[in-house]
Amino acid sequence: MFCACSNKKDNTLKVYSIIHESETEVICNQFTKKTGIPVVYLRASTGELVNRLISEKDDPQADVLFGGATSYHLLARDAGALESYVSPEAEGYPKYALSSDGTYTGFCVLTLGIGLNTKRFAEKFPDTKVPETWDDLLNEKFKGEIVLTNPQASSTAYLFVQNQLQRLGMEEGWKYLAELAPLVGQSPDSGSAPAKLLGTGEYSLGISYLHMMAKYKDQGFDVDYVAPPQSVGDVDCIAITKNAKHMKEAKAFVDFILSAEAQEVLSSLNYTIPANPRAKLKEGSVTLDKIDLIDYDSKLAAEQKKSVLAKWAEIVE
Repeated sequence: MFCACSNKKDNTLKVYSIIHESETEVICNQFTKKTGIPVVYLRASTGELVNRLISEKDDPQADVLFGGATSYHLLARDAGALESYVSPEAEGYPKYALSSDGTYTGFCVLTLGIGLNTKRFAEKFPDTKVPETWDDLLNEKFKGEIVLTNPQASSTAYLFVQNQLQRLGMEEGWKYLAELAPLVGQSPDSGSAPAKLLGTGEYSLGISYLHMMAKYKDQGFDVDYVAPPQSVGDVDCIAITKNAKHMKEAKAFVDFILSAEAQEVLSSLNYTIPANPRAKLKEGSVTLDKIDLIDYDSKLAAEQKKSVLAKWAEIVE
């Protein structure tokens, strides 16, 4: 069900949000305060909302898709579910945040990393070095102590799977994933879950976005993180649904999200790196100059999604 950020009116904007519930609420309220446009939103996982958007493309029930990695927006675009709109706020944006046809725009930078609960790790593995690379996770000692979200539902985990396939090649990448899968103790659907579970001390290690782990660390939890070499960088995107029923309001929302004002609010809440070059970064955030990134092919990731997820299902069964 949609959650209201304000009283419902005829011009109420409907948003499918992949962003955390609390952050969605804050940013929607900020938008309503600034524009007077009321918002209702439905928050769910990337896979669920993108599939819903595609199935509803002939009668869209939402006006905006807020969040989700590039490959998922490419899937929605190729299914004919997205509208082209180039916001004036996107002027000066880095090329990697822009789609070729205006169907989606990245508003914050996402990078993967390895997180750990420092207290639990020290207790469980007193004589073991903290993993510094992706390959370091393939240690039998860590069996049951790693949390990784389910790639079938989470864009975070699918990005991780593609990270390994693209850095190692298909054959070696699948070999790596097959070795890692039995070591994973839990595979929740939500991309935010690993950082939370590390924060509560339920696991020693987790694979998540660096900004999520930086947030927990800055808030005083026993959480630290490593930015492994040869990682993937992507952007969280926003898009308007094809034939949106509130097109004017949808464009206004996209303009707002792409503004420096909104991205500074989001960065203050979730420690993400704004795509808007005019926005200031939250102190304590991980900066791109500290990260070694591979040349990630998001188009290839989108094209391979069905076959890759089918193979992953075979591995974990």
